[in-house]
Amino acid sequence: MKKIFALLIAALMFVSVLAQEETDYPVRDVFETGILMDNPTVLTPFKGLLEFQIHHRFGIVNNGIKDVFGIYAPSNIRLGLNYGITDRIMIGAGSTKDYKLQDFIIKYAILQQTVSGKVPVSLTYYGNMVVDLRNESEFGPAEAYREIHRLSYFNQVIVARKISEVFSLQVAPTFFYFNSVQTGYRNANFALSVGGRARFAASHAIIAEYNQVLNGQKNEDFNPKPQLAIGWEKGTATHAFQLFFANYKGIVPQRNFLFNQNDFASGDYLVGMNITVKF
Repeated sequence: MKKIFALLIAALMFVSVLAQEETDYPVRDVFETGILMDNPTVLTPFKGLLEFQIHHRFGIVNNGIKDVFGIYAPSNIRLGLNYGITDRIMIGAGSTKDYKLQDFIIKYAILQQTVSGKVPVSLTYYGNMVVDLRNESEFGPAEAYREIHRLSYFNQVIVARKISEVFSLQVAPTFFYFNSVQTGYRNANFALSVGGRARFAASHAIIAEYNQVLNGQKNEDFNPKPQLAIGWEKGTATHAFQLFFANYKGIVPQRNFLFNQNDFASGDYLVGMNITVKF
């Protein structure tokens, strides 16, 4: 009898453990989509899901009404596609107008925050390789030119946590590298990115991000200005729309990090928007 009782207790404990494991699923809606504004988030598309992204940056607002606060100024745009190979692995590619940049992306969700708290944070790797298709003369003396000079690389390890139903935060140590840079810049650079989202309605949120390069350049005059953006986000099951103010015009992240010279405090900001469509 004691043996049967012990077996029943063991069976109940086993079923209880299984039930807990079944309900220990990943936290939903850490962020609305795979981009915050310029920075990637920890999210990846589900397996078989295709995302089409449109990124648009108007001109700096400093000229006022002359160009309708940047709307008629030269703009920058990127068109991109992302595809979920698995629920955790994404590949993507895009084309950006300024500097004729072609980017190729990989993203891997290493850890996902769970409802039980057993996994307290989400952890994702993001990397890209970018090809600059401008004329060869843009890369220095003709006799020293090599095709590899067109390439640059960007790497982030993104750590995020959904703190509550309202707030989500993320931080991302960053390393990026340019095979060819103007004299005075460094090829290899380290940076830190911080971002967050605060929901104020079922499908609306305030979003913000801040990026800072941690090392100085060889020529101190070339030290990039920190990047700051704040905006509004609207999400649905198939679309995400983001409208924001930012002090950077580039869309490919390594160019923003290294070459941004716009100072938000001095009014060097512009209007940007992103649209993500899920298929």
